[in-house]
Parts: sequence; C-alpha cells; structure tokens
Amino acid sequence: MEVSKGKKLKRKEVLEKKKAIDSLIKAASIEKDHLASFPPFRNFNRNVSEKDVNFSSWTGDGDPVVGFVHYRFVVEEDVPVCYVYELQLERHVQGKGLGKFLMQLIELIACKSRMGAVMLTVQKVNILAMDFYMNKLRYVISTISPSKVEPLFSVEKSYEILCKTFDHASKVKLTEGKLENDGSVF
Repeated sequence: MEVSKGKKLKRKEVLEKKKAIDSLIKAASIEKDHLASFPPFRNFNRNVSEKDVNFSSWTGDGDPVVGFVHYRFVVEEDVPVCYVYELQLERHVQGKGLGKFLMQLIELIACKSRMGAVMLTVQKVNILAMDFYMNKLRYVISTISPSKVEPLFSVEKSYEILCKTFDHASKVKLTEGKLENDGSVF
C-alpha cells in the first residue's frame, strides 16, 4: 500500500512540475514584444558605419536588414529553454559586435522569461561560430549533444548542441548529466 501511495505522490509531483514548465513556456511564447523590457537593445550602432549598411537588403519600411535571430521557447530535458534556431548576419557586419549584442539580448529575454538556459545547434565545420559561442560567449556542449550522448559515433554527426545555463538545476541537467537515484539521467 505504501509503495502505491509513494508512486501516486511521485506522479503528482511530476505532473505539477510539467504543468509549471508548460505555463512558463506559454507565458513566454505569448509575449508580444520581448524588446519592450530592454529599450537599449532596440538599436545597435556600435562599430557599424553607414558604409557597412547594405541597402540591397532594405525592406522598405525602416532600416536595412543586416541580421536576425530566430528563437523559440521549448522544453529540453525537463528544462524550459530559449532555443536559438538561427542567428544570421550579413558578412560585412560580422565581427563588429552585432552577434554578441543579439545573443546578450536573447539571454536577457530568456532570464526574464524564467528559462533555465539558452540552447542552440552549431555545425562543427563552422569553426568561427564554434569559437564565437564557446570562447567569446562561454557556451558549453550540452549533455544532449551527439558527442556526449554517443561519443563513439559523434564523428559522424556534423553538429554540436551548445547551451548556457542560468541556474544550478538546469546546469546539472543540461551540462553535467547527473544521475538520479534510479540510475537514469535527468
């Protein structure tokens, strides 16, 4: 009887945690303007001159588009995260701080939205991107990356999954892969 009661309590606890995570994801996802809380990030004019702006990419209703970041709020390993799907910059503005600026903004948005981490996928052959994320921004290879999950087969995989965590529990789950009492990775 005690075992059954313990399982019910454990299941209830797991469901409550899942519901709380789902609520965080939903609240972050329905936010209309993530920039509203960060007015200084509405403009970037450091290290970029007029000649760096490529008007061939101008959309016609404002400043020319020289880069963008695409992100979503998702759950990885029971951790709510902000996952960066794309960060792309025109070549002529690379190395001028815009990528770092955008990633700092994403990190602020993730923290404000109470996400446990920012995660992203990088192609291994993109040495500049790997250096940018790992050395300049201090992202680390996640425990869910192919090189950590299947180290013997990681040579065959062309990418790594990187993350930057914001709290101890997320760090344990996404970068350290500690074992639970039953031996499973949580």
